[in-house]
This record gives sequence, structure tokens and C-alpha cells, in this order.
Amino acid sequence: MNVKSFLRTCRSGAVWLFIMVVKFLLKSSRSSAVRLFLIVVVYFLIMFIVSPVFRQFESITIILLSLSVNAIIACGMAILLISGGFDLSVGSVLGLSGTVAALGMVNGGLPFYVACLFGLLAGAGVGTFNGFVIARLRINPFITTLGSMIAVRGLVKVISGGREIYGFPAAFKWLGQGTVFQGTQFSVQMPIIFCLVIVAAGELLLRKSRFLRQNFYIGGNERSAILSGIPVVKIKMFNYILSGLLAAFAGLLNSARGGSAPVTAGQGVELQVVTAVIIGGASLSGGKGSILGAFLGTVLMVMIVSSINILGIRADWQDFVVGSVLLTAVIVDNIGRKGGGR
Repeated sequence: MNVKSFLRTCRSGAVWLFIMVVKFLLKSSRSSAVRLFLIVVVYFLIMFIVSPVFRQFESITIILLSLSVNAIIACGMAILLISGGFDLSVGSVLGLSGTVAALGMVNGGLPFYVACLFGLLAGAGVGTFNGFVIARLRINPFITTLGSMIAVRGLVKVISGGREIYGFPAAFKWLGQGTVFQGTQFSVQMPIIFCLVIVAAGELLLRKSRFLRQNFYIGGNERSAILSGIPVVKIKMFNYILSGLLAAFAGLLNSARGGSAPVTAGQGVELQVVTAVIIGGASLSGGKGSILGAFLGTVLMVMIVSSINILGIRADWQDFVVGSVLLTAVIVDNIGRKGGGR
């Protein structure tokens, strides 16, 4: 047996082992977050064995850096799904925020913090519109945010003139390129720090804050929540504004990290985020989920995509894999809800 055959056999065995362990964990653990954490650990250990790239600390930081933007958006999406909501406009809001801030700094000569404020306000504005239409006018979230996604993407093209904007000041680029522990082998870039802080704070508030905990009741049974005196409209409005703000902040980090604001920024992000949140234990019918689970789902998605690149599989397969994982997650969610009903 030559070396290539041996490696192929090892990879096949690793895949088989991963599938067996996942099946065992799914049967033995009742917590979706615990199951997903164990799956992530097992997947990482298998890739650690199969590929030397996963044996370096830099690989971990690269994975965390790759997922930081999506994980920040996933925090807002998780709260929305828990409450029975949905937001397809987050990718477009990401692009809008980066473009607005870029125009303010490059063309308007504004200080970077003022330009960032306008970028955040743009995201909050889209979130306010979505929340008003969905909560007040009671229009379907899918239709509303789909329309917002298309309209905001068009707005990005209009205000940017269809061109990429660059030439940011160093202070702004530090948000996406600055590091802590610089000069050591454990240096970590700022987007990772922002991501971990937001995930930790979001999970803590979702579990301990009375205001945010009410999303579980709204997603479980909205009519009962209304009869119980829960301010459903107010909370839904807050959720969509928060989703817009987090997507806008992610857009600022994305532009700062890349040093430019391309027109295509954020395209496809919404589906990646929804996939990660559903994998993390949230349900499309509402009533369950967690920010920690959404983060772990994002980690797993990025690890899968990274392993595709590292193992030499054609990059064309990435969209197919993401779509397949989304379909699988939705099917599993549907089966789980039917099983819970029985």
C-alpha cells in the first residue's frame, strides 16, 4: 500500500469514526449545546489526526477569525428564531453598514467613530423597519425580510456607485486587524475578541435577563404570551433592531478587516447564519435555542468549510455542502418537533 492509499484509508476511517461518534452522542446526550460541543471537539480531533494544519495554534485563530463576523450576526438571529422570527436581510445590512461608514470616512472626511455610528444607525434603521412591519403590521417575517434584503442590497449599489471603497484610516482598520498579545505565538485579532465578548454576554443575558427570556414564551405560544401580559410587540421590535445592530457591527468589522467595502460584502451570509443557528439547536417554529449553540454551530460550519480546503477538495463544493447541511438541519428539526409532539 502506497502513501496516498494509506492516507485515503485513514481519511475514510476518520469519516466513519466521526459518523459513529456523532450517532452515539446524539443518543446519549439530551442537551443540544452539549451534543454540538462534543461533535465539534470530535471533528477537530479527527482533523487534527488527518491534517497537520490543524495541529498549529494559528489554525485555531484562523478558524475563529473566519467565523467571528458570522457568529456576531448569529447571536441576533438566534434570539429571533427563539421568538419565532426570521431575518434574511442581515447580509445586506452587513454590506450597507460597511458602505455607509466607508463613504463617511473616505468621501465625507468624518472621524472613524462618527462614520461607524452612522453605519450602526443604518443597521438599526433597517431593523426598526423590519420590526415595525412584522410586529405592528403582522406581515410574514420571511416575505418582509426578503424584500428588505433585496432593497437594501440595491441601496448599497446605488450609494456606492457600484464600486469598492477603500482608503480607511489606521484607527478604523485596527478594529479588524489589531491584535492582543502581539509579538507572541498566542496573538489574537480584535474581531475574535469582539465575537467572544458578544457571545458570552448574549448567552448570559438570554438566560438571566427577564426581558430576553420572554422570547422563549413568545416563540412557544405567542397567543398565550400576549394573554400572560408579555409585551410581544415591544420585544419583537427590540429583537429586529438588535439583529440589525449586530449585523451592522459585523459589517464594520468586515470592512476594517479587509481594508475595503466591496459591493458584494455579506452576500450569502444570511443562509450561512441561519444554518449555523439551526444546527445549534434553534427551531424554525420558535421556542428553543441558545446563543452558545448558535456559536458552536458557526464553529462547526467553518470547520467543515476549512476541512474542504485543507483536504484539497474543490472549492466549488462549498455551496453544495452548506446547502446540504441546511436541508439536513431543517429535516432533523422537523423530525424532532414531530417526535416531541408524540
